[in-house]
Amino acid sequence: MTRKKKKKSHKIPNLTDAILQIFKKSSNKVYNYKQIAAMLNITDTSGRNQIIKTLNKLKAKQKIEEIDRGKYRVVGSTEYYTGIIDMTSRGQGYVICDEFEEDIFVPNHKINRALDGDEVEVYVYKRRRNNRPEGEITNIVKRAKTEFVGVLQMQKNFAFVVVSNQKMYTDIFVPKNKINNAADGDKVIVEIEDWPARADSPFGIVKQVLGKPGEHNTEIHSILAEYGLPYEFPEHVERSANKLDTSIQTDEIKKRRDMRKVLTFTIDPKNAKDFDDALSFQILENGNYEIGIHIADVSHYVQPGTVLDDEAYERATSVYLVDRVVPMLPEILSNGACSLRPNEEKYTFSAVFELTNKAEVKNQWFGRTVTYSDKRFAYEEAQVIIETKGNEIPADISLTGEAYKVSPEIVEATLKLDELAKIMRGKRMRQGAISFDKVEVRFNLDEDNNPEGVYFKTQKDANKLIEEFMLLANRSVAAFIGKQEPEKTFIYRIHDEPDVEKLANLQTIISRFGYALNLKSRKTTTNSLNQLLEDVKGKGEQNMVDTLAIRSMSKAKYTTKNIGHYGLAFDYYSHFTSPIRRYPDVMVHRLLQYYLDGGKSANAEEYEEKCEHSSNMEGLAASAERDSVKYMQIKFMQDHKDEEFLGVISGVTEWGIYVEIIANKCEGMVRIREIKDDYYTFDEKQYALVGEITKNMYQLGDEVVVKVKNTDLVKRHLDFDLIGKRVEVEA
Repeated sequence: MTRKKKKKSHKIPNLTDAILQIFKKSSNKVYNYKQIAAMLNITDTSGRNQIIKTLNKLKAKQKIEEIDRGKYRVVGSTEYYTGIIDMTSRGQGYVICDEFEEDIFVPNHKINRALDGDEVEVYVYKRRRNNRPEGEITNIVKRAKTEFVGVLQMQKNFAFVVVSNQKMYTDIFVPKNKINNAADGDKVIVEIEDWPARADSPFGIVKQVLGKPGEHNTEIHSILAEYGLPYEFPEHVERSANKLDTSIQTDEIKKRRDMRKVLTFTIDPKNAKDFDDALSFQILENGNYEIGIHIADVSHYVQPGTVLDDEAYERATSVYLVDRVVPMLPEILSNGACSLRPNEEKYTFSAVFELTNKAEVKNQWFGRTVTYSDKRFAYEEAQVIIETKGNEIPADISLTGEAYKVSPEIVEATLKLDELAKIMRGKRMRQGAISFDKVEVRFNLDEDNNPEGVYFKTQKDANKLIEEFMLLANRSVAAFIGKQEPEKTFIYRIHDEPDVEKLANLQTIISRFGYALNLKSRKTTTNSLNQLLEDVKGKGEQNMVDTLAIRSMSKAKYTTKNIGHYGLAFDYYSHFTSPIRRYPDVMVHRLLQYYLDGGKSANAEEYEEKCEHSSNMEGLAASAERDSVKYMQIKFMQDHKDEEFLGVISGVTEWGIYVEIIANKCEGMVRIREIKDDYYTFDEKQYALVGEITKNMYQLGDEVVVKVKNTDLVKRHLDFDLIGKRVEVEA
C-alpha cells in the first residue's frame, strides 16, 4: 500500500511547497517555469508570473540553483534530516520531513525509542523499492509528550502501564514506590521519567488515578488526559476569578458607547449557558439599518500578566465534549460576567454597521460599549419567526415550555436581519465561498449520561443569520487593521488553497458515484465543489463525501501572516466574535483597542508564537471532541447488538473495511479475516476488497448490511459482522 506524503499539522500547502516538491521528486532533473506550470496545471499568465517570482525567491534562499538561463535544479543536501515521526499500530514509523515528497519509512528495529509525534533526527541510509526513502532514528530532538493514559497491571514488586493509544508500541514500567496508591486494573495517567540504556520499556510514575475502565467519567477524563487537556481549574485560578469585580460601574460606562436603549437580543443553542454575542437593530432616519454585533468584553476582565490570562492562554480554547463543556474561562466569567444574558447590563466590544437594504456597508465603527439584552432566543424560536413571519412561539418550541408572543419590534428586526443575511450569503457564494454544512451527530442523554437516541444538528436560516453577521464582524475587523499603512501585526484566521493532489484523489473517489469536479480554475473548482455538496445531501454517501471534501481542503490556522481565507472567499479574516471560548479572539480585542488608541505595531514574533500555540490547542480539542463522539456512539451501539443496520463503506484498508451506519453515523470495522465467503485482498486502485475466487468486490461507497459484533468502550473500537451487500440481503 503506497503511503502518500502526510503533511505536518502546522504546515499549509502553497505554491512554494508545490514547486519544491517537483524538484525534490527528481533531484537530478532540470526544470524551467513552463514545465513547472504544465505539471501544476497552471495556464493563466498571472499564475505563470507567480511561478517565476517563486523560482527567484527559492534561488535567493539557495533552495534551488540556476544551472543555465531559466533552468533550475534542487540544491543537494545532507543525509541527516529533522522531522516528526508518525508511528503505526505495528510499531513502524514514518518521518514527515519537508525535504522529501514521501515520508521516510523507519522499520521497527530502527525506531530507537522514538514515540509517536516526537521531533526526531533521521539518517536516510537507502532508498526502498520504487525509489522511496528509508532511514534510522539517530536522535530524539523533542518529545511530543511524556504523559500517557493506560491501564495499570500489577505484578508482585512492580507494575506496567499498558497505554491505550494504539500507536504506543511499548508499555511503561512503574516501580512499586511510584504507583501512587493505584490498584490493579485502574486507568491512570503515567509520566515517563527515564528510559535506561538497556531497558526494553521506559520507566514511569503514576501521576493520577482516573478510575475503572469503562466507567463514564473515567473514559471522558481519559480522552481529555490523552490530549493533555485539563478538566478542572486549579484552585488559585478559581480564587482569582472569584475576586474580580463584575459589577457595572458608572465610571466605566462613561468610557464606552452607551447602547443600552437600542433593541438587542441573543440567538443561541437552547442548551447554551455562555452567550458571547448579541445583535442590536435600529432603523435610521435615512432608511438604512444600524446593526451592532456585540461581543462579551472578556479582555476587560482578563488582563495580561494575570493568572487568569495565563490559564486562558494555556487552554486556548473551550472543549466541547459530548456530555459537557470544558471552558477556557472559569464559570463566573464564562456563564456569568461575560455572558450576555437577557435583562442584564454588560460590558461589550462591538462592531456596528450601517447597512442598506441591499446589505451594502455604508459605515462601520469598532469600540467598547455597554449593552442591555432585551431577549434571549433559541435558534428554534427564531426559526419559527422566520418561517411563519409571525410573533407566536408554540409551547413545544419555547425555551420555557409555554407558548408566548414576541414583540412586533423583535419580529421586524429578526425578519430584516434574515433578509440581509441571505443577501450577504448569496454574495459570498458568488465570490467563491464553499458551503460546508456537514451533518453533526448529537445525542439525547439520560441523567446518567447514557445515550437514549441520536439526532443530527442541521443548519437552518436562524443559524445562518447569526453566522453571516459574525462573519461580517470578523472580516471587517481584520480588513480594518490589515489595510492600514504602515502594516500592523494582527491575528488572522487564514485558509490556504486546497492540496491539488487531494482534490484529484477526491475526484477519483466521487466519480464512482457519478459526480465530477471541474479543477480548471479556482472558480470552477469552488462551483463544482458546492454543486457536489448540494447533490449528495440526503444520500447514503453524504457523510463520507462531506468528510472527504473537507479533508481535501487545507487546514485553517491562526497566524500574523495574512494570505486570506480560501473557504470563505475573504481577503481578510480574523476571529473577533467568541472571546469566551477562543483565546485568539481575546488577543484580537486587545490589539484592536491598542490600535484604536493609536498604538504602534506589536511584536510579530511574540504573536506568531501565540498563534501557533492556539492552532495546536485547537487541533487537540477537535481530536478530543471527535473521540468523545466516537465513545458515545459505541456506548449507544452496545444496546443494539441484535439489530441489522444499513451502512456505507466509508474506508477500505488492507486489514478490512470501515462501515458507517446511515441512520446514526456510527462507524465500525469489518475485519478482512472475518469475511468468510472468499479470500479477500486489498485493491488500492479500486478502493476495494476483492475475492480471489468469486471476484466479489466490496468497494468504497457500497451499501452493505452489518450487525454489531463487538463494542470496546476502553479502546473506543466498534467491530461489525458483515451480513452482505444491500441488494443481496434484500434479494
